Amino acid sequence: MTFSIVAVDGTEVGCAVQSKYFSVGSVVPWAKARVGAVATQAAGVAAYGPQVLALLEAGLSPEAALEQALAGDPERETRQLGVVAADGTAASHTGADCLAWAGHRVGDGYAVQGNILAGEVVVTEMERAFLETRGSLAERLVSALEAGQEAGGDSRGQQSAAIVVERTGAAAESREGIDRVCELRVEDHETPIAELRRLLGIHTVWDAVRRASAFHSPGQYSRGADLLREHLETNGESPVLLYDLACMEALAGDLEPAAVHIARSLELDPGLRAGAEADPDLEPLRRAGLFR
Repeated sequence: MTFSIVAVDGTEVGCAVQSKYFSVGSVVPWAKARVGAVATQAAGVAAYGPQVLALLEAGLSPEAALEQALAGDPERETRQLGVVAADGTAASHTGADCLAWAGHRVGDGYAVQGNILAGEVVVTEMERAFLETRGSLAERLVSALEAGQEAGGDSRGQQSAAIVVERTGAAAESREGIDRVCELRVEDHETPIAELRRLLGIHTVWDAVRRASAFHSPGQYSRGADLLREHLETNGESPVLLYDLACMEALAGDLEPAAVHIARSLELDPGLRAGAEADPDLEPLRRAGLFR
């Protein structure tokens, strides 16, 4: 009663899943930067996630890691697992006793699997969407879920969805000190994939703001502004992103665009005004009479 995809794209690894199951994100998806990603489902055992990742980290291939993890499991034919390593090799196991329709598709850099599905078309459409979608790994993974649902999805319906993505080197890019760049869960919802897509849109804005904050220091403000401006051009307006862009531009001395961006931010979200009026980052605008 679950369909999932594990995949690697450049330095990112991740997993996305949907199920007629409460809080599927607490069981199925696992990922570790530089190592790989795992989905453990059907009669899922959450412990297989970190176990298989440890085997990958020890140097085993995805296929060998699956075999070793399942070797002593008397219920292995009720299990379904998908594994992708950071080098793009992948494997999937669908036990003979998984409930129909159950099966998987494996390719270079990904594995797609599902059980209790409307039919094989669910996994083939997920594969197609993943390969055809452009954008970040998180966006490609959610697109695969959307395509699977459009093709019939879980034959029992929808309930929860989740995504987790890690990126090599991300720990050094923020104060968080971890490689996890995206972890979103929809625990119980009539349309969990649609809700996951909405949350991903919010996350994408906040991730850009987070990455830009690394350049909040003298001599670096323009780099932060460039990053936010690029996101604005690609993904459209957001009051929070416009606000932070105005701050970076003001600190960099680019006062005219800063004035335009803070005005638009406050137009979209008037609730930000009180903070903006006291924000020291916007002091250059106030001194120049450009903050209104």
